[in-house]
Amino acid sequence: MKNKKKTTKTVVLVMLIMILSRLLGFVREVIMTNKFGRGIETDAFFAAFTIPDMMYYLLIGGALSSAFIPVFTSYLSKGDEEEAWRVASTFINITVLLLIVLSILGMTFAEYLVPLVAYNFKGEQLDLTIELTRFMFPAVTFTALAGLETGVLNSYKIFNAPSIGPILYNFGIIFGTIFLSSRFGIKGMAIGVVIGAVSNALYQFVFVSKRAKHYKFIFDLKHPGVRKIFKLILPAMIGLSVTQINLVVNQNIASAFDKGSITALRLANRIMQLPLGIFAMSISTVIFPTITSQIAKGEIEDFRDTFAMGMRNIFFVTIPSAVGLMTLGVPLIRLLFVRGAFKEDDAMVTASILVFYTLGLAFQGGVQLLMRGFYANHDTKTPVKISFMAMFGNIVLSLVLAYYTPLKVNGLALAYSITSFINMSMLFKTLGKKMNGINSKEIVNSFFKSTIAAVVMGVVIVMLNMMFSRYFDVNDKTIQIIQVTVDTLIGAGVFFVVANILNMQEVSDIKEIIKRKRGRR
Repeated sequence: MKNKKKTTKTVVLVMLIMILSRLLGFVREVIMTNKFGRGIETDAFFAAFTIPDMMYYLLIGGALSSAFIPVFTSYLSKGDEEEAWRVASTFINITVLLLIVLSILGMTFAEYLVPLVAYNFKGEQLDLTIELTRFMFPAVTFTALAGLETGVLNSYKIFNAPSIGPILYNFGIIFGTIFLSSRFGIKGMAIGVVIGAVSNALYQFVFVSKRAKHYKFIFDLKHPGVRKIFKLILPAMIGLSVTQINLVVNQNIASAFDKGSITALRLANRIMQLPLGIFAMSISTVIFPTITSQIAKGEIEDFRDTFAMGMRNIFFVTIPSAVGLMTLGVPLIRLLFVRGAFKEDDAMVTASILVFYTLGLAFQGGVQLLMRGFYANHDTKTPVKISFMAMFGNIVLSLVLAYYTPLKVNGLALAYSITSFINMSMLFKTLGKKMNGINSKEIVNSFFKSTIAAVVMGVVIVMLNMMFSRYFDVNDKTIQIIQVTVDTLIGAGVFFVVANILNMQEVSDIKEIIKRKRGRR
Protein backbone atom coordinates (compact mmCIF):
# COMPACT_ATOMS: atom_id res chain seq x y z
CA MET A 1 0.00 0.00 0.00
CA LYS A 2 2.86 2.36 0.88
CA ASN A 3 4.51 1.74 -2.51
CA LYS A 4 1.19 2.27 -4.28
CA LYS A 5 0.71 5.65 -2.57
CA LYS A 6 4.28 6.66 -3.41
CA THR A 7 3.80 5.64 -7.04
CA THR A 8 0.52 7.55 -7.28
CA LYS A 9 2.14 10.67 -5.79
CA THR A 10 5.06 10.44 -8.23
CA VAL A 11 2.72 9.97 -11.20
CA VAL A 12 0.74 13.08 -10.17
CA LEU A 13 3.91 15.19 -9.86
CA VAL A 14 5.24 14.01 -13.22
CA MET A 15 1.84 14.65 -14.82
CA LEU A 16 1.81 18.25 -13.55
CA ILE A 17 5.26 18.87 -15.03
CA MET A 18 4.23 17.11 -18.26
CA ILE A 19 1.12 19.29 -18.48
CA LEU A 20 3.33 22.40 -18.38
CA SER A 21 5.69 20.90 -20.97
CA ARG A 22 2.87 19.91 -23.34
CA LEU A 23 1.16 23.28 -22.94
CA LEU A 24 4.42 24.95 -23.94
CA GLY A 25 4.51 22.61 -26.91
CA PHE A 26 1.09 23.92 -27.85
CA VAL A 27 2.26 27.49 -27.39
CA ARG A 28 5.09 26.89 -29.84
CA GLU A 29 2.67 25.36 -32.39
CA VAL A 30 0.28 28.30 -31.95
CA ILE A 31 3.08 30.84 -32.45
CA MET A 32 4.31 28.94 -35.51
CA THR A 33 0.89 28.66 -37.18
CA ASN A 34 0.08 32.28 -36.44
CA LYS A 35 3.32 33.38 -38.08
CA PHE A 36 3.56 30.92 -40.98
CA GLY A 37 0.02 29.51 -41.32
CA ARG A 38 -0.53 26.06 -42.84
CA GLY A 39 1.41 25.88 -46.08
CA ILE A 40 4.66 25.18 -47.91
CA GLU A 41 7.05 26.46 -45.22
CA THR A 42 5.46 24.57 -42.33
CA ASP A 43 5.21 21.39 -44.42
CA ALA A 44 8.93 21.75 -45.18
CA PHE A 45 9.77 22.27 -41.50
CA PHE A 46 7.87 19.18 -40.33
CA ALA A 47 9.27 17.06 -43.16
CA ALA A 48 12.81 18.22 -42.30
CA PHE A 49 12.19 17.30 -38.68
CA THR A 50 11.35 13.72 -39.65
CA ILE A 51 14.84 12.33 -40.35
CA PRO A 52 16.60 13.63 -37.18
CA ASP A 53 13.52 12.62 -35.17
CA MET A 54 13.65 9.14 -36.67
CA MET A 55 17.31 8.75 -35.71
CA TYR A 56 16.55 9.73 -32.13
CA TYR A 57 13.66 7.28 -31.74
CA LEU A 58 15.54 4.42 -33.36
CA LEU A 59 18.79 4.82 -31.43
CA ILE A 60 17.52 6.22 -28.12
CA GLY A 61 13.76 5.82 -27.81
CA GLY A 62 13.85 2.04 -28.09
CA ALA A 63 17.26 1.62 -26.50
CA LEU A 64 16.21 3.25 -23.26
CA SER A 65 12.89 1.55 -22.68
CA SER A 66 13.71 -1.87 -24.08
CA ALA A 67 17.34 -2.42 -23.14
CA PHE A 68 19.22 0.19 -21.14
CA ILE A 69 16.75 0.83 -18.29
CA PRO A 70 15.91 -2.88 -17.68
CA VAL A 71 19.59 -3.91 -17.58
CA PHE A 72 20.80 -0.85 -15.64
CA THR A 73 17.90 -1.16 -13.16
CA SER A 74 18.61 -4.87 -12.66
CA TYR A 75 22.17 -4.07 -11.47
CA LEU A 76 20.95 -1.23 -9.25
CA SER A 77 18.20 -3.37 -7.66
CA LYS A 78 20.89 -5.88 -6.66
CA GLY A 79 23.01 -3.11 -5.09
CA ASP A 80 25.79 -3.42 -7.68
CA GLU A 81 26.07 0.26 -8.65
CA GLU A 82 29.69 0.11 -9.84
CA GLU A 83 28.94 -2.65 -12.36
CA ALA A 84 25.78 -0.82 -13.40
CA TRP A 85 27.87 2.21 -14.31
CA ARG A 86 30.46 0.13 -16.12
CA VAL A 87 27.65 -1.01 -18.38
CA ALA A 88 26.15 2.48 -18.63
CA SER A 89 29.50 4.11 -19.41
CA THR A 90 30.18 1.79 -22.34
CA PHE A 91 26.67 2.18 -23.75
CA ILE A 92 26.65 5.98 -23.41
CA ASN A 93 30.13 6.36 -24.96
CA ILE A 94 29.30 4.18 -27.97
CA THR A 95 25.93 5.85 -28.54
CA VAL A 96 27.24 9.43 -28.40
CA LEU A 97 30.13 8.71 -30.78
CA LEU A 98 27.79 6.93 -33.19
CA LEU A 99 25.34 9.83 -33.13
CA ILE A 100 28.05 12.39 -33.86
CA VAL A 101 29.14 10.40 -36.92
CA LEU A 102 25.54 9.93 -38.11
CA SER A 103 24.81 13.64 -37.65
CA ILE A 104 27.78 14.60 -39.83
CA LEU A 105 26.71 12.09 -42.48
CA GLY A 106 23.12 13.33 -42.28
CA MET A 107 24.14 16.94 -42.85
CA THR A 108 26.39 15.91 -45.73
CA PHE A 109 23.85 13.75 -47.56
CA ALA A 110 20.64 15.62 -46.66
CA GLU A 111 19.74 16.18 -50.32
CA TYR A 112 19.51 12.41 -50.82
CA LEU A 113 17.61 11.76 -47.59
CA VAL A 114 14.81 14.33 -47.90
CA PRO A 115 13.11 12.74 -50.96
CA LEU A 116 12.69 9.60 -48.84
CA VAL A 117 10.30 11.40 -46.47
CA ALA A 118 8.57 13.80 -48.88
CA TYR A 119 8.91 12.50 -52.43
CA ASN A 120 6.40 14.99 -53.87
CA PHE A 121 8.37 18.08 -52.81
CA LYS A 122 9.86 19.96 -55.74
CA GLY A 123 11.88 23.11 -56.45
CA GLU A 124 11.96 25.76 -53.73
CA GLN A 125 10.11 23.63 -51.18
CA LEU A 126 12.56 20.75 -51.66
CA ASP A 127 15.56 23.10 -51.30
CA LEU A 128 14.11 24.61 -48.12
CA THR A 129 13.49 21.16 -46.62
CA ILE A 130 17.08 20.11 -47.32
CA GLU A 131 18.43 23.29 -45.73
CA LEU A 132 16.23 22.89 -42.64
CA THR A 133 17.29 19.25 -42.29
CA ARG A 134 20.95 20.31 -42.20
CA PHE A 135 20.15 22.97 -39.61
CA MET A 136 18.45 20.48 -37.27
CA PHE A 137 20.72 17.46 -37.55
CA PRO A 138 23.17 18.68 -34.84
CA ALA A 139 20.26 18.72 -32.39
CA VAL A 140 20.07 14.91 -32.61
CA THR A 141 23.26 14.36 -30.59
CA PHE A 142 22.09 16.63 -27.77
CA THR A 143 18.54 15.28 -27.77
CA ALA A 144 19.95 11.75 -27.62
CA LEU A 145 22.29 12.70 -24.78
CA ALA A 146 19.29 14.13 -22.90
CA GLY A 147 17.45 10.87 -23.54
CA LEU A 148 20.32 8.85 -22.09
CA GLU A 149 20.40 11.14 -19.05
CA THR A 150 16.66 10.62 -18.62
CA GLY A 151 17.18 6.84 -18.69
CA VAL A 152 19.80 7.05 -15.95
CA LEU A 153 17.64 9.26 -13.72
CA ASN A 154 14.52 7.12 -14.28
CA SER A 155 16.51 4.03 -13.30
CA TYR A 156 17.24 5.77 -9.98
CA LYS A 157 13.47 6.48 -9.82
CA ILE A 158 14.06 10.20 -10.27
CA PHE A 159 11.35 11.56 -12.57
CA ASN A 160 10.80 15.26 -11.84
CA ALA A 161 14.15 16.58 -13.13
CA PRO A 162 14.05 14.76 -16.51
CA SER A 163 10.43 15.84 -16.97
CA ILE A 164 11.54 19.50 -16.84
CA GLY A 165 14.07 19.00 -19.66
CA PRO A 166 11.43 19.04 -22.43
CA ILE A 167 10.15 22.35 -21.04
CA LEU A 168 13.54 23.90 -21.79
CA TYR A 169 13.47 22.27 -25.22
CA ASN A 170 10.13 23.93 -25.99
CA PHE A 171 11.40 27.27 -24.68
CA GLY A 172 14.29 27.02 -27.16
CA ILE A 173 11.94 26.53 -30.11
CA ILE A 174 9.63 29.32 -28.91
CA PHE A 175 12.65 31.62 -28.60
CA GLY A 176 13.71 30.77 -32.15
CA THR A 177 10.20 31.36 -33.52
CA ILE A 178 9.65 34.71 -31.78
CA PHE A 179 13.10 36.29 -31.89
CA LEU A 180 14.90 34.65 -34.81
CA SER A 181 12.21 34.00 -37.43
CA SER A 182 11.77 37.70 -38.18
CA ARG A 183 15.34 37.65 -39.50
CA PHE A 184 15.80 34.05 -40.65
CA GLY A 185 12.20 33.05 -41.47
CA ILE A 186 11.27 29.42 -40.77
CA LYS A 187 15.01 28.73 -40.30
CA GLY A 188 14.73 30.62 -36.99
CA MET A 189 12.60 27.75 -35.68
CA ALA A 190 15.26 25.25 -36.78
CA ILE A 191 17.91 27.20 -34.86
CA GLY A 192 15.54 27.20 -31.87
CA VAL A 193 15.38 23.39 -32.06
CA VAL A 194 19.16 23.21 -31.62
CA ILE A 195 19.10 25.73 -28.74
CA GLY A 196 16.35 23.74 -27.01
CA ALA A 197 18.15 20.41 -27.45
CA VAL A 198 21.41 21.79 -25.98
CA SER A 199 19.54 23.36 -23.02
CA ASN A 200 17.74 20.08 -22.25
CA ALA A 201 20.98 18.06 -22.27
CA LEU A 202 22.92 20.55 -20.10
CA TYR A 203 20.14 20.83 -17.53
CA GLN A 204 19.82 17.07 -17.00
CA PHE A 205 23.61 16.69 -16.88
CA VAL A 206 23.60 18.64 -13.58
CA PHE A 207 21.51 15.90 -11.93
CA VAL A 208 23.19 12.94 -13.62
CA SER A 209 26.69 14.13 -12.66
CA LYS A 210 25.75 13.77 -8.98
CA ARG A 211 25.17 10.04 -9.49
CA ALA A 212 27.85 9.34 -12.07
CA LYS A 213 30.82 8.91 -9.71
CA HIS A 214 31.47 5.51 -11.30
CA TYR A 215 31.32 6.80 -14.91
CA LYS A 216 34.39 5.99 -17.02
CA PHE A 217 35.38 6.64 -20.61
CA ILE A 218 35.57 2.94 -21.46
CA PHE A 219 34.37 0.58 -24.19
CA ASP A 220 33.95 -2.74 -22.38
CA LEU A 221 32.16 -4.59 -25.19
CA LYS A 222 32.76 -7.96 -23.54
CA HIS A 223 30.87 -7.10 -20.36
CA PRO A 224 27.78 -9.38 -20.03
CA GLY A 225 25.57 -6.39 -19.23
CA VAL A 226 26.67 -4.57 -22.38
CA ARG A 227 26.13 -7.69 -24.44
CA LYS A 228 22.69 -8.04 -22.87
CA ILE A 229 21.78 -4.48 -23.88
CA PHE A 230 22.81 -4.99 -27.50
CA LYS A 231 21.02 -8.34 -27.59
CA LEU A 232 17.83 -6.62 -26.44
CA ILE A 233 18.27 -3.44 -28.45
CA LEU A 234 18.44 -4.88 -31.95
CA PRO A 235 14.87 -6.28 -31.98
CA ALA A 236 13.64 -3.04 -30.36
CA MET A 237 15.28 -0.93 -33.06
CA ILE A 238 13.70 -3.10 -35.73
CA GLY A 239 10.34 -2.68 -33.99
CA LEU A 240 10.73 1.08 -33.76
CA SER A 241 11.80 1.25 -37.39
CA VAL A 242 8.39 -0.21 -38.14
CA THR A 243 6.74 2.74 -36.39
CA GLN A 244 8.98 5.21 -38.20
CA ILE A 245 8.24 3.55 -41.56
CA ASN A 246 4.55 4.11 -40.85
CA LEU A 247 5.21 7.81 -40.21
CA VAL A 248 7.28 8.18 -43.38
CA VAL A 249 4.66 6.37 -45.49
CA ASN A 250 1.86 8.58 -44.12
CA GLN A 251 3.91 11.73 -44.66
CA ASN A 252 4.69 10.76 -48.24
CA ILE A 253 1.03 10.06 -48.92
CA ALA A 254 0.04 13.40 -47.33
CA SER A 255 2.59 15.26 -49.47
CA ALA A 256 0.57 14.28 -52.54
CA PHE A 257 -2.56 16.09 -51.34
CA ASP A 258 -3.32 19.80 -50.91
CA LYS A 259 -0.59 22.07 -49.57
CA GLY A 260 -0.64 22.17 -45.79
CA SER A 261 -1.81 18.55 -45.51
CA ILE A 262 1.35 17.51 -43.66
CA THR A 263 0.94 20.45 -41.28
CA ALA A 264 -2.74 19.64 -40.57
CA LEU A 265 -1.85 15.99 -40.00
CA ARG A 266 0.98 17.02 -37.67
CA LEU A 267 -1.15 19.50 -35.69
CA ALA A 268 -3.98 16.99 -35.22
CA ASN A 269 -1.44 14.38 -34.10
CA ARG A 270 0.12 16.89 -31.67
CA ILE A 271 -3.27 17.61 -30.09
CA MET A 272 -3.99 13.88 -29.80
CA GLN A 273 -0.54 13.36 -28.28
CA LEU A 274 -1.30 15.87 -25.49
CA PRO A 275 -3.25 13.49 -23.20
CA LEU A 276 -1.13 10.58 -24.42
CA GLY A 277 2.05 12.34 -23.30
CA ILE A 278 0.67 13.80 -20.09
CA PHE A 279 -1.15 10.74 -18.80
CA ALA A 280 -0.18 7.50 -20.56
CA MET A 281 3.52 8.31 -20.87
CA SER A 282 3.72 9.68 -17.30
CA ILE A 283 2.11 6.56 -15.85
CA SER A 284 4.21 4.21 -17.99
CA THR A 285 7.46 6.07 -17.24
CA VAL A 286 6.92 6.00 -13.46
CA ILE A 287 5.74 2.38 -13.34
CA PHE A 288 8.39 0.94 -15.67
CA PRO A 289 11.35 0.85 -13.22
CA THR A 290 9.02 -0.62 -10.56
CA ILE A 291 7.75 -3.51 -12.69
CA THR A 292 11.31 -4.12 -13.95
CA SER A 293 12.54 -4.38 -10.37
CA GLN A 294 9.61 -6.66 -9.43
CA ILE A 295 10.42 -9.03 -12.30
CA ALA A 296 14.12 -9.01 -11.33
CA LYS A 297 13.18 -10.00 -7.76
CA GLY A 298 10.62 -12.61 -8.87
CA GLU A 299 7.68 -10.69 -7.37
CA ILE A 300 5.23 -11.74 -10.08
CA GLU A 301 2.01 -11.08 -8.17
CA ASP A 302 3.20 -7.58 -7.32
CA PHE A 303 3.99 -7.11 -11.01
CA ARG A 304 0.43 -8.08 -11.96
CA ASP A 305 -1.06 -5.65 -9.42
CA THR A 306 1.20 -2.76 -10.45
CA PHE A 307 0.68 -3.41 -14.16
CA ALA A 308 -3.11 -3.66 -13.81
CA MET A 309 -3.19 -0.44 -11.78
CA GLY A 310 -1.23 1.29 -14.55
CA MET A 311 -3.51 0.04 -17.34
CA ARG A 312 -6.66 0.98 -15.41
CA ASN A 313 -5.42 4.49 -14.81
CA ILE A 314 -4.31 4.90 -18.43
CA PHE A 315 -7.77 3.99 -19.69
CA PHE A 316 -9.43 6.11 -16.99
CA VAL A 317 -7.79 9.26 -18.39
CA THR A 318 -7.28 8.51 -22.10
CA ILE A 319 -10.83 7.35 -22.90
CA PRO A 320 -12.55 10.54 -21.65
CA SER A 321 -9.69 12.55 -23.18
CA ALA A 322 -10.41 10.95 -26.57
CA VAL A 323 -14.14 11.66 -26.38
CA GLY A 324 -13.40 15.17 -25.11
CA LEU A 325 -11.08 15.96 -28.02
CA MET A 326 -13.52 14.44 -30.47
CA THR A 327 -16.39 16.66 -29.30
CA LEU A 328 -14.30 19.72 -28.40
CA GLY A 329 -11.99 19.57 -31.42
CA VAL A 330 -13.44 22.45 -33.45
CA PRO A 331 -13.83 24.92 -30.51
CA LEU A 332 -10.37 24.02 -29.18
CA ILE A 333 -8.53 24.37 -32.51
CA ARG A 334 -10.47 27.54 -33.27
CA LEU A 335 -9.38 29.01 -29.93
CA LEU A 336 -5.74 27.91 -30.14
CA PHE A 337 -4.84 28.41 -33.77
CA VAL A 338 -7.30 30.61 -35.70
CA ARG A 339 -5.52 33.96 -35.88
CA GLY A 340 -2.90 35.49 -38.13
CA ALA A 341 -2.08 33.25 -41.10
CA PHE A 342 -4.12 30.30 -39.75
CA LYS A 343 -7.73 30.55 -40.95
CA GLU A 344 -11.11 28.94 -40.14
CA ASP A 345 -10.80 26.51 -43.08
CA ASP A 346 -7.45 25.33 -41.69
CA ALA A 347 -9.12 24.70 -38.32
CA MET A 348 -11.90 22.61 -39.88
CA VAL A 349 -9.42 20.44 -41.82
CA THR A 350 -7.31 19.88 -38.68
CA ALA A 351 -10.37 19.14 -36.50
CA SER A 352 -11.63 16.60 -39.02
CA ILE A 353 -8.31 14.70 -38.91
CA LEU A 354 -8.32 14.91 -35.10
CA VAL A 355 -11.63 13.05 -34.86
CA PHE A 356 -10.13 10.02 -36.60
CA TYR A 357 -6.90 10.20 -34.59
CA THR A 358 -8.70 10.23 -31.24
CA LEU A 359 -10.39 6.90 -32.03
CA GLY A 360 -7.02 5.25 -31.34
CA LEU A 361 -5.90 7.39 -28.38
CA ALA A 362 -6.77 4.93 -25.59
CA PHE A 363 -5.29 2.02 -27.54
CA GLN A 364 -2.01 3.89 -28.02
CA GLY A 365 -2.02 4.64 -24.29
CA GLY A 366 -2.36 0.92 -23.54
CA VAL A 367 0.46 0.08 -25.96
CA GLN A 368 2.86 2.34 -24.01
CA LEU A 369 2.61 0.21 -20.86
CA LEU A 370 2.16 -3.14 -22.60
CA MET A 371 5.46 -2.69 -24.47
CA ARG A 372 7.17 -1.94 -21.16
CA GLY A 373 5.59 -5.09 -19.70
CA PHE A 374 7.56 -7.12 -22.26
CA TYR A 375 10.72 -5.04 -21.82
CA ALA A 376 10.59 -5.57 -18.04
CA ASN A 377 10.80 -9.29 -18.84
CA HIS A 378 13.80 -8.63 -21.14
CA ASP A 379 11.64 -9.68 -24.09
CA THR A 380 12.03 -7.35 -27.09
CA LYS A 381 11.36 -9.91 -29.83
CA THR A 382 7.64 -10.39 -29.21
CA PRO A 383 6.72 -6.69 -29.55
CA VAL A 384 8.75 -6.59 -32.79
CA LYS A 385 6.77 -9.42 -34.35
CA ILE A 386 3.50 -7.75 -33.40
CA SER A 387 4.76 -4.35 -34.61
CA PHE A 388 5.59 -5.80 -38.03
CA MET A 389 2.05 -7.11 -38.42
CA ALA A 390 0.67 -3.74 -37.34
CA MET A 391 2.98 -1.95 -39.79
CA PHE A 392 1.82 -3.90 -42.82
CA GLY A 393 -1.78 -3.43 -41.73
CA ASN A 394 -1.27 0.32 -41.35
CA ILE A 395 0.43 0.72 -44.74
CA VAL A 396 -2.31 -1.20 -46.57
CA LEU A 397 -5.10 0.62 -44.73
CA SER A 398 -3.44 4.02 -45.25
CA LEU A 399 -3.11 3.50 -49.01
CA VAL A 400 -6.65 2.16 -49.38
CA LEU A 401 -8.36 4.75 -47.18
CA ALA A 402 -6.35 7.71 -48.52
CA TYR A 403 -6.47 6.92 -52.26
CA TYR A 404 -9.61 4.84 -52.74
CA THR A 405 -12.10 6.51 -50.39
CA PRO A 406 -13.26 10.15 -49.99
CA LEU A 407 -11.41 10.29 -46.64
CA LYS A 408 -8.01 11.25 -48.16
CA VAL A 409 -5.81 12.64 -45.34
CA ASN A 410 -8.46 11.62 -42.79
CA GLY A 411 -7.91 8.05 -43.94
CA LEU A 412 -4.33 8.17 -42.66
CA ALA A 413 -5.56 9.04 -39.16
CA LEU A 414 -8.24 6.34 -39.29
CA ALA A 415 -5.70 3.72 -40.38
CA TYR A 416 -3.55 4.75 -37.41
CA SER A 417 -6.45 4.23 -35.00
CA ILE A 418 -7.50 0.85 -36.41
CA THR A 419 -3.96 -0.54 -36.30
CA SER A 420 -3.49 0.89 -32.78
CA PHE A 421 -6.43 -1.24 -31.63
CA ILE A 422 -5.05 -4.33 -33.35
CA ASN A 423 -1.58 -3.70 -31.93
CA MET A 424 -2.84 -3.26 -28.37
CA SER A 425 -5.13 -6.29 -28.55
CA MET A 426 -2.32 -8.60 -29.70
CA LEU A 427 0.12 -7.26 -27.09
CA PHE A 428 -2.48 -7.59 -24.33
CA LYS A 429 -3.35 -11.18 -25.20
CA THR A 430 0.30 -12.23 -25.63
CA LEU A 431 1.53 -10.63 -22.38
CA GLY A 432 -1.36 -12.26 -20.52
CA LYS A 433 -0.23 -15.68 -21.72
CA LYS A 434 3.41 -14.93 -20.97
CA MET A 435 2.71 -13.89 -17.35
CA ASN A 436 -0.01 -16.49 -16.74
CA GLY A 437 -2.46 -13.65 -16.21
CA ILE A 438 -2.25 -9.87 -15.85
CA ASN A 439 -5.56 -9.27 -14.02
CA SER A 440 -7.28 -8.97 -17.41
CA LYS A 441 -10.83 -9.02 -16.04
CA GLU A 442 -10.08 -6.06 -13.78
CA ILE A 443 -8.54 -4.09 -16.68
CA VAL A 444 -11.33 -4.86 -19.18
CA ASN A 445 -14.00 -3.99 -16.61
CA SER A 446 -12.35 -0.62 -16.01
CA PHE A 447 -12.11 -0.02 -19.79
CA PHE A 448 -15.83 -0.49 -20.35
CA LYS A 449 -16.86 1.57 -17.32
CA SER A 450 -14.60 4.42 -18.46
CA THR A 451 -16.15 4.18 -21.95
CA ILE A 452 -19.70 4.40 -20.58
CA ALA A 453 -18.85 7.45 -18.46
CA ALA A 454 -17.02 9.09 -21.38
CA VAL A 455 -19.94 8.57 -23.81
CA VAL A 456 -22.36 10.25 -21.38
CA MET A 457 -19.84 13.09 -21.03
CA GLY A 458 -19.56 13.38 -24.83
CA VAL A 459 -23.34 13.69 -25.27
CA VAL A 460 -23.43 16.53 -22.73
CA ILE A 461 -20.54 18.37 -24.48
CA VAL A 462 -22.26 18.07 -27.89
CA MET A 463 -25.45 19.58 -26.40
CA LEU A 464 -23.42 22.43 -24.87
CA ASN A 465 -21.72 23.11 -28.23
CA MET A 466 -25.11 23.29 -29.96
CA MET A 467 -26.25 25.86 -27.41
CA PHE A 468 -23.13 27.98 -27.87
CA SER A 469 -23.45 27.89 -31.67
CA ARG A 470 -27.09 28.93 -31.46
CA TYR A 471 -26.90 31.75 -28.93
CA PHE A 472 -23.34 33.11 -29.17
CA ASP A 473 -20.78 34.26 -31.73
CA VAL A 474 -18.32 31.37 -31.61
CA ASN A 475 -15.80 33.34 -33.70
CA ASP A 476 -15.29 35.75 -30.80
CA LYS A 477 -12.15 34.84 -28.78
CA THR A 478 -13.80 35.58 -25.43
CA ILE A 479 -16.72 33.30 -26.28
CA GLN A 480 -14.27 30.61 -27.43
CA ILE A 481 -12.44 30.72 -24.09
CA ILE A 482 -15.75 30.50 -22.21
CA GLN A 483 -16.98 27.65 -24.41
CA VAL A 484 -13.84 25.51 -24.04
CA THR A 485 -13.71 26.19 -20.28
CA VAL A 486 -17.39 25.43 -19.67
CA ASP A 487 -17.32 22.32 -21.87
CA THR A 488 -14.21 21.02 -20.12
CA LEU A 489 -15.38 21.65 -16.56
CA ILE A 490 -18.93 20.36 -17.03
CA GLY A 491 -17.71 17.43 -19.13
CA ALA A 492 -15.15 16.41 -16.50
CA GLY A 493 -17.78 16.76 -13.78
CA VAL A 494 -20.24 14.54 -15.67
CA PHE A 495 -17.54 11.92 -16.27
CA PHE A 496 -16.58 11.73 -12.59
CA VAL A 497 -20.22 11.59 -11.45
CA VAL A 498 -21.01 8.69 -13.81
CA ALA A 499 -17.71 6.95 -12.93
CA ASN A 500 -18.59 7.29 -9.24
CA ILE A 501 -22.06 5.80 -9.85
CA LEU A 502 -20.31 2.88 -11.60
CA ASN A 503 -18.13 2.40 -8.47
CA MET A 504 -14.85 2.72 -10.34
CA GLN A 505 -11.74 2.04 -8.25
CA GLU A 506 -9.95 5.00 -9.83
CA VAL A 507 -12.51 7.44 -8.38
CA SER A 508 -12.06 5.86 -4.96
CA ASP A 509 -8.28 6.36 -5.28
CA ILE A 510 -8.77 10.04 -6.14
CA LYS A 511 -11.11 10.50 -3.16
CA GLU A 512 -8.52 8.89 -0.90
CA ILE A 513 -5.80 11.26 -2.14
CA ILE A 514 -8.06 14.29 -1.52
CA LYS A 515 -8.98 12.99 1.93
CA ARG A 516 -5.31 12.57 2.86
CA LYS A 517 -4.53 16.08 1.61
CA ARG A 518 -7.31 17.56 3.74
CA GLY A 519 -6.20 15.54 6.74
CA ARG A 520 -2.75 17.15 6.62
CA ARG A 521 -4.15 20.67 6.82
